[in-house]
Amino acid sequence: MNLCPTHALVLYCEVMRAVASAPGKVILFGEHAVVYGRPAIAVPVTQVRATAEAEPGEPGHGLVLVAADVGLTVPLAQAPADDPLATTARLTLDYLGVASAPDAVITVRSTIPIASGMGSGAAVSTAIARVLAALVGRSLTAGETSALVFEVEKLYHGTPSGIDNTVVAHERPVYFVKGEPPQPFPIARPFTLAIADTGIASPTKIVVGDVRRAWQANPAPYERLFDRIGAIAQAARQAMEVGDVAALGPLMDENHRLLQDLGVSSPELDRLAAAARAAGAWGAKPSGAGRGGNLIALIPPAQAALIGAALQEAGAKGVIVTQVG
Repeated sequence: MNLCPTHALVLYCEVMRAVASAPGKVILFGEHAVVYGRPAIAVPVTQVRATAEAEPGEPGHGLVLVAADVGLTVPLAQAPADDPLATTARLTLDYLGVASAPDAVITVRSTIPIASGMGSGAAVSTAIARVLAALVGRSLTAGETSALVFEVEKLYHGTPSGIDNTVVAHERPVYFVKGEPPQPFPIARPFTLAIADTGIASPTKIVVGDVRRAWQANPAPYERLFDRIGAIAQAARQAMEVGDVAALGPLMDENHRLLQDLGVSSPELDRLAAAARAAGAWGAKPSGAGRGGNLIALIPPAQAALIGAALQEAGAKGVIVTQVG
């Protein structure tokens, strides 16, 4: 009997064997302000993914989670309450009403850079939730998966916006406002991004906490910054829906200046932005929490190699070129 669900996001499944995956993501506009109710836009980055592979385990040993990239093995029954892999598995099993975890091994691998604003944690959690559901003959909708992963995101980020779990689980460009359903929207004309890794970890929980404390101490100037960042996200959505790619570059540059005012850029990010613009990028800005992580640049596709080389010369540890739309 085949217990496997029919679900496009589960790559392969048979009884006690399954593989599922989830993409990375970048925030185009709206980071930090999205935590305070302003809109943000995020898109999946399918060139990098987290994959979870399930196979039969030893009878009576229960569920074992293996993070292959870091050499970590976590038996579910022995895992601490704050372990994100185990938390994902427990939440998924509870949600599906499965009283006893299957005797299985789930091995997780990821090509998504960690602590870089590309949704690595959300992608890993999404892949685990999907493969575990498949393993017990069930499936999860994108909305159900997103809600489960959001709970795990609290371990990583403290007060997450919800955007990582939303765009990773839905695997579509989304316009997101906290507390409202995600809004996938059409992109009339594809555009190309270069994603440059600073090689510096971007500690989302710390950076978001720093911004929150500064906002609490003096809310008025931060509210003005959040308002303007939100307005940029709205303008960017309108431009993307009508195919006005040329409008996106100046919006990215202005968003960069506002993130500098928030104190979440860094010399490394500013240097990469300057290098991208000098090499022909139409606009550039940090993506994610900032103070490290990634810079994104809107680029002419024909100049991808030239701009990628300029970013690496300016200190990027790696560059991913992706098409949106």
